[in-house]
Amino acid sequence: MRILSICIAIAATFGLGAAPVPTAAEPTGTCHVGAYRLADGQLVDVGESAGGLRWRRFDGTSGKLVVGAGGWSSTLGWTGRPDGVRVSFGPCGAGTISFDGQAGRRIPLETREASFTSHGVALSGRLLLPPGDGPVPVVVLLQGSETDSAKQFDPLQRLLPAAGVGAFVYDKRGTGASAGVYTQDFSLLADDAVAAMQTARRLAGPRAGRVGFQGPSQGGWVAPLAANRADADFVIVSFGLAVSVLDEDQEAIAFQMGLKRHRPDDIAKALEIGRAAAVLFETGFSQGVEAFEAVRDRYRSEPWYKDVYGNFTHVILGMSAEELRTAGPKFRWGTPFRYDPVPTIAAVEAPQLWILGGQDIDAPAGETARRLEGLMARGRPITLAIYPAAEHGMTEFETAPDGSRLSTRYAEGYFRLMRDFARDGSLCPPYGGARITGVASSGRPRCPAAERE
Repeated sequence: MRILSICIAIAATFGLGAAPVPTAAEPTGTCHVGAYRLADGQLVDVGESAGGLRWRRFDGTSGKLVVGAGGWSSTLGWTGRPDGVRVSFGPCGAGTISFDGQAGRRIPLETREASFTSHGVALSGRLLLPPGDGPVPVVVLLQGSETDSAKQFDPLQRLLPAAGVGAFVYDKRGTGASAGVYTQDFSLLADDAVAAMQTARRLAGPRAGRVGFQGPSQGGWVAPLAANRADADFVIVSFGLAVSVLDEDQEAIAFQMGLKRHRPDDIAKALEIGRAAAVLFETGFSQGVEAFEAVRDRYRSEPWYKDVYGNFTHVILGMSAEELRTAGPKFRWGTPFRYDPVPTIAAVEAPQLWILGGQDIDAPAGETARRLEGLMARGRPITLAIYPAAEHGMTEFETAPDGSRLSTRYAEGYFRLMRDFARDGSLCPPYGGARITGVASSGRPRCPAAERE
């Protein structure tokens, strides 16, 4: 999934984020990209990935495919270890797959390319619908902070339609096939999202049923803004935040150091470094260099210093004073660092589903969950799903002896949870280990086992 750290493109530039993200490197075997139905009825999606392909099943299992002299080899999640899954494809254009002993055929999704404008900028999008001619829900897929092409890398554009829910994917301004300059102006991005929804409705015509937004990571700040400006029927936020960008970095520093069992007084000192870094980013590096140097030098020899990370603080910890004074232009994307999303979230009338990871070190879930629960107590139409073992990107992971993480799969039930909510706003639990509360948490009066596939 096209997932990076929630905050700013610093994350894209420096590789921050729990679930690895493909680069723009030319992959191999792109003619095999597509969603396949296997002989046993299950779904598997094959999408582009750096240096090869990535498969994802609807249950959340995933692996990377690399072609060699002996054919395609698969590795577990993002670990690089062989997983024993056997995959082969028919000739390009045949649309066939053999996946771990099951034959499969590419699902003939209805695809319509689109170009639309927002604030005078041409954006490139694509609508994908399930086979058939009846009305279906449509999810407008927003993006996080990444600079990659969503049209090229976002697997939800196929996974959802293969499971009966349409999807509209587009390259945000300044990325992929879209024009314009990359920005993190949430309000401008929300206007772009509204234009995308209008385009999706127009292209889908009578096939458009419920139409809503899905905002991952940074898109979690954008989706509620867009929903208040458009006639959205639902909003899904995946691993997003109900706190500001500045608060995110502070929460990330505290959560990460807490996981490494640092003392509260040492965490408090690390937060001082984060606050000094925040001044630099917020002012475009025009203020705060001396103050940042002073606090950094004060604690540099402390044993806990090496574990200071945060969401953006770590980017500048190793920079010299001169590098800091000239760094501003690289990090000026119009990011609203103090934007408080709670009033916007509270104003959304459409049902919202928030999906958070309990082990998210980039966008810690604690305060966001508390704020959402407060809005739920006030009667706002919000459903909260927390996967206790998932990190940013809604992936599960294994931890190496040095504390680093390797993602192994997506959380079980994550894709189905989004599909069901988009379909009619009601749920058919359980969804793996998700703890679900709120207006849709009780499930349907009748929940056929077939709907849990």
